[in-house]
Formats: sequence, C-alpha cells, structure tokens
Amino acid sequence: MTQPHLDPHRRHDAVLLFDVTDGNPNGDPDAGNQPRTDTETSQGLVTDVCLKRKIRDQIPLIHPDKPRYKIFVEADIALNANIKRGFEATGTPLTKQTSPQQRGDVQQWLCNEFFDIRMFGGVVGTGDGNAGRIRGPLQLTFARSISPVLAQAHAITRITQTTEKDIESGESTEMGSKWTVHYGLYRAYIHYSATRGIQTGVSEEDLATFWTTLENLFEHDRASGRGEMDVKGLYVFSHDNAYGRARASQLFKHVAVQQLDGVVTPRSIDDYKLDVNHDGLPDGVTLKALV
Repeated sequence: MTQPHLDPHRRHDAVLLFDVTDGNPNGDPDAGNQPRTDTETSQGLVTDVCLKRKIRDQIPLIHPDKPRYKIFVEADIALNANIKRGFEATGTPLTKQTSPQQRGDVQQWLCNEFFDIRMFGGVVGTGDGNAGRIRGPLQLTFARSISPVLAQAHAITRITQTTEKDIESGESTEMGSKWTVHYGLYRAYIHYSATRGIQTGVSEEDLATFWTTLENLFEHDRASGRGEMDVKGLYVFSHDNAYGRARASQLFKHVAVQQLDGVVTPRSIDDYKLDVNHDGLPDGVTLKALV
C-alpha cells in the first residue's frame, strides 16, 4: 500500500525548516552578493529559485542517466535546444503556429523526459516552436528566517595576483570580501497539486525522489561561502483526495517555531521551541515528519 506522502493522486502541503551558520544562504547580485533580507523586518530570505536549483542538482546523483530524470534547466544547455528536441521527437513541425493537439504532444514528451518540467512546469514556447506553458504541480515559497538576521561583511586577502601586470606593478596581495549570516533558522512552504500532477505524469517514484532531495538539500551543495547549512525539519501534510480537506494555512499552524524567552541572539536551533502538533488535524489529513 502506498504511503500517503508518496501518493501522487493526493494533495500535499509541507513545511521545510533549515538553518545556516556563518554562511551566505542566498546572495543578492543586485546588492553586492549580500545575504537576502527583508528590509523592513531584517528577516533573512532565500528564494524559491535557489531552493529549486539545489533540488535539480541532486537528480543526476539520485538517478544517473535514468530515463525520465533528465533536467531541463541546466547549465550550458540552451532551453530552446531542449524544446526543439520535443518537436523533433513528436514529429511536430517547428513553427509558432501549432495546434492544441500538437502543443499537447510536445508538452507530454517534455514532461516524460525532464523531471523538473514534470514537477515544476515551465514556459516551453520560447524557441522557434511554440509549445506554450506547462503548469507544474509543485510550488515552493521563499524561505524566511524566524528571527531577524545580521548580515556582516568580512575582508579577505589573497597572496596570488590575478594578472602578471599586477605582479609587475608591485602588488603583493589582493583584497576581497565575503558576506555571512552568523545564524539563521529559515522556514519555507511546499504545495503539491494532485490534479496538475496527474496531468504532467507524476509518479510515486517522482514524489519519493522529491522528498529525498529536500531531506538532503544541502548535503551535496557544500561551499565555504554558504557556511554550514542543514535541514532541521520536513513535515508533510497529506490529504486523502486530490482537492484537499483543509487550507494549507490552517495545517501549517500545527508546526510552530518560536524563539525561546530570554534568548536575545539565537545561535542554534536549541534557541528555539519547536512544537509539532499531531492532534486535532482535520479529517482526512495525515502528518508525516520526514526530518
């Protein structure tokens, strides 16, 4: 019997908790790569795009060279080239004037070929052929820190010069900077629509793969600039049908995180109270703690 959180025909809502210690979880290129923050509350932010990139990067590690688990949005591969492959594979003329049936054929091929298209959807009408837009079943929100964070710049030096001209001019060191957050505990939300998952062809294995990537979100994404990042909680609410039994906001109240009284400057998850309430769930909803 399929476990509820692996059933693609059910709606799922999930809470993801992760933290960072002495690192930059998501730099903002418009602000000198400073850690992203809410300018009004000073809470830290990590974009959904950042989280999706970490998920995508794990798929080839979990399913190397396995059919249905290629990645559409990948470095050094043009999106239009992948879209063109869909037209060629389905025998659809490469033109902007495609019929609904032709667009459906190309979209179905792309969904079956690429894990991230099947799960996240995408715009697939940017090339010479117009395959329209695929609405994916999975949506991730920005992650927001529970408490305000302090972003700090650190000056760093390097004894190796970049060019020979630098050496000839007498430079002995080069200066740089690195931004970090001393500590931040972040919370993000995930939503899975079963009706859209059925349309894109999501399977039990797909959902199992997705939850595995979240459980190990930072294990294969280590970098000195990101410090120490770790998933601290993953809680999946599974409904017993495709439409759902309750609003996500109602369910998310069952996972409460609060900074402990007397703690002025949080430096670990031990400075927070985590309360996961399995009681009082709406009828037809189960809660599974994966982390």
